[in-house]
Amino acid sequence: MRIAIFGLTVSTAWGNGHAAVWRSLVQGLTARGHYVEFFEKDAPNHRAHRDLRELPRPARLRLYSSWDEVRGEAEAATAAADAAIVSSYCPDGRAACRLVLDSKASARVFYDLDTPVTLARLRENQDVPYLPAEGLGEFDLVLSSTGGRALDLLRDRLGARRVAPLYGSVDPARYRPVAPQAAWAGACSYLGTWYDDRQAALEALFVSAARRYPEQLFVIGGSKLPEHVRWPRNVVHFEHVPPSACSAFYCSSPITISVTRAALAELGYCPPGRLFEAAACGVPVLADTWEGLGTFFTPGEEILTAASIDEAIASLRLPRAELARIGKRARARALDEHSGERRAAQLIALVETAAR
Repeated sequence: MRIAIFGLTVSTAWGNGHAAVWRSLVQGLTARGHYVEFFEKDAPNHRAHRDLRELPRPARLRLYSSWDEVRGEAEAATAAADAAIVSSYCPDGRAACRLVLDSKASARVFYDLDTPVTLARLRENQDVPYLPAEGLGEFDLVLSSTGGRALDLLRDRLGARRVAPLYGSVDPARYRPVAPQAAWAGACSYLGTWYDDRQAALEALFVSAARRYPEQLFVIGGSKLPEHVRWPRNVVHFEHVPPSACSAFYCSSPITISVTRAALAELGYCPPGRLFEAAACGVPVLADTWEGLGTFFTPGEEILTAASIDEAIASLRLPRAELARIGKRARARALDEHSGERRAAQLIALVETAAR
């Protein structure tokens, strides 16, 4: 199958979660024999932090400066495609949507990797520049990385006709158990890009625990940190952890914390990609609670959950052997159900159904 994709970025993981989703999915698609052509605008902030310049063969990454420059190639790619996909936050989203909808691609797909943000902007009557003005009703298939109620809202508010979840995934070749490194070592870790609506949960679980145990080191990695934020003295912050170092980052602490943006937690069925990555590394995850979490990992067996600092502390104080057992079970579940190849198979099945 030939697949043309118009997205935000696959070339840099700095300051966004899109790259991790696409890298894992493209790897899974190419491993299953499909051809992918990814069109990405060469934005200055992405260029400055680019950590990937080629996709796994035979997939192709096409970086372009302007839509006019790439329009001809994009038309040719969609004309030959079995599936043409536009994703949320695509810099030329409306132009790409129009091109895809006017094309002869067997399946014309919109993939919203930011459904809660999309819905929140619509609720506040804000412009959503990556959406067609007429909504999503013309697409043969609308995918969302958030499931549950979000799917109904995409139908009701944007006219989507066929909607399905396509959650994030992990590439087991990139995320796996490795030797810990002293530079990343701590009693607990957290990895994630800064968002204001994630801070309350981070304070409740991670920062409060650090204050409770001032003699232990807590390690946090993530970009876009505002200047006004101040961590306790025993919290070490790294501005950016490159994908090549993420496995070592996770494996250097006995437990890692996952917190969800408020807009996502409100809708539920919203697994962050970091959840799958840490699990694939065999590291136990302590997560905030949201509807649908048990769909991905079994609480108490494959993942730990907490809604308060006392519950978080109870998990942090578990024996290392018990934490290791939870991490081992989480890794088995991640490899079995949440790999890039598994998501690729789900995508192909959805596309084939939509094309029929």
